[in-house]
Amino acid sequence: MSNASASTPDNQPPQAPMAASPLTRAVLEIDEYASGLGWDQPARLFALVDTARLRTQEPSLASQLGLDANDSAAALTPVEQDEIPAGTALDEFLGTLAWPDAVAGCALTVERLMLPSSAESSVPEGLDDAALADWVASHPDRQEVRMTVAVLRDGSRESALRLREKDSPTEVLTGAGLVPGLAEALAATFED
Repeated sequence: MSNASASTPDNQPPQAPMAASPLTRAVLEIDEYASGLGWDQPARLFALVDTARLRTQEPSLASQLGLDANDSAAALTPVEQDEIPAGTALDEFLGTLAWPDAVAGCALTVERLMLPSSAESSVPEGLDDAALADWVASHPDRQEVRMTVAVLRDGSRESALRLREKDSPTEVLTGAGLVPGLAEALAATFED
């Protein structure tokens, strides 16, 4: 596991907007971390833990993650989980997850191709999933996007979208309802 708040290549911690909610800050921190790894990366899963609780209940882990008691760290600490098994469909993998009570939420960052809504009318009929993926990949208007989606146990949600062609921290779009299907799948990992 690694802490997404690890320093960026220039040894400066990622900076989230000061007015952002703790969940928005966590999503932007994960987005910045993923950005530092570059594009064409596998999906990455993160547990979101309450930073103060982590310091109290797991001081050695908090120290390992660089969360000093005197530090004014964010309220939520993203902790990267083991890699998602290669060849496993994301929805199937998420269906196998269950989180311990100490985890306040979770987040996932994943890259996908997307098309503008104007392309919907030109989708050929009768394509299976593989053929549709090939069609989208060869479409001239496709966009590569990195989506970071987070949910908390209380139902709060946040997302960040970054287009490859506008790969800049100032071009990241955030909002609670940007990727509702993925948010639903993550929220289901907290259901009994």
